[in-house]
Amino acid sequence: MTAAMPVLEPIFEADLPPEIYAYRAGRNAQQAVIEVEDQLYHGRPDVVDADLADYFGSIPHLELMKSVARRIVDPSVLHLIRSWLDCAVEETGERGRKTRTTVARDQRCGIPQGSPISPLLANLYMRRFVLGWRKLGLGQRLGARLITYADDLVILCQKGNAEAALDEMRRLMGKLKLTVNEEKTRTCKVPDETFDFLGYTFGRMYSAKTGRAYMGYRPTKKSIKRAVDTIHALTERRSTAGCHSAGGQDQPGAARMGQLLLGWDHEQGVPRDRQLHSGGRWRFATSKSRTRFGRHFWKCTLRSR
Repeated sequence: MTAAMPVLEPIFEADLPPEIYAYRAGRNAQQAVIEVEDQLYHGRPDVVDADLADYFGSIPHLELMKSVARRIVDPSVLHLIRSWLDCAVEETGERGRKTRTTVARDQRCGIPQGSPISPLLANLYMRRFVLGWRKLGLGQRLGARLITYADDLVILCQKGNAEAALDEMRRLMGKLKLTVNEEKTRTCKVPDETFDFLGYTFGRMYSAKTGRAYMGYRPTKKSIKRAVDTIHALTERRSTAGCHSAGGQDQPGAARMGQLLLGWDHEQGVPRDRQLHSGGRWRFATSKSRTRFGRHFWKCTLRSR
C-alpha cells in the first residue's frame, strides 16, 4: 500500500474539493479551524455540528470502487485496491491471543483503518457528499458552507437555515449509505451557544484584559485535560527520577515532555496567530496573550495535582 500511495495520491488529489481538509498535502486541521472562524464572522452563525457513526467502517465497497474507477482504468490496479478492501483484520485480545476477522469482506463495506490508503479512500468517498451538496445548489440556497475533516463535519449557515441544512445532510448521507450519529449531531446558534470542532470550542469569548466579548475560539476543556493528565504522568516522582544523567543530557522522560509542549504549541497555537473581532475592532494577539494562556494552562495543571 505504501508503495502505491505516491502514484495514487496525486491522481485523486486533483479532484478533491476545497471543503475537505483531512489527510491532504498543504491542508491541515489548523486551516479548517481558521475557515470556521472566518465563516462565523462573515454572517454564518447558525451551525450544524454533525457526526457520522462509524464512517470508516460504513463506506460501501461498490460505490467506493465506482469513485476509484473514474480515474483508474488499469484492471490490475483496481483488483489490487479491491483486495485491500477485502483483506482480513488481525486483532490482539486482552490475553495476547490473535484473531482474524473478515467483516469488511462479508458485509461489503468498511475500509481498513490504520492502513496507508485509508485516508485517501475516506476523502474520495466524502467527495461524493460534497459534490451532491453542490449539485443540489444547497450552498447558495441555504447560504451554507461545508467544512469536513475525516468524519468530523460542520455546516455553517445564514440565520434560520440550520435545520433545513441538517435535513438535507441527513437525506444525502442516507443516499450514500452512511449513518448520522443523532446523539452527537445538533444545531446551534453562535454566539448564544458554543460548539466543538477539531479540539476547539467556538463561540462567545471574553478578553482577559478588558472583559469585552468577541467571537473566537479556544482549546476545548477535553484537550486541556488530556494535556494536563499527560504532564502529570510525566512529572510524577517515579517517572522523573533519573531523567538527567551525570552529563546533564536529557533522558526519554524529559524528551517526551519537550515533545508534548512543542506539539501543544503547534496544534493549539492557532488562535494566537489569528485576528479576532472584538467590539467592532480588530484585536491582534500578542506575546502577552500567549503568556496569559500559558499561565492559565499551568494553573490548571498545578490546581489539579
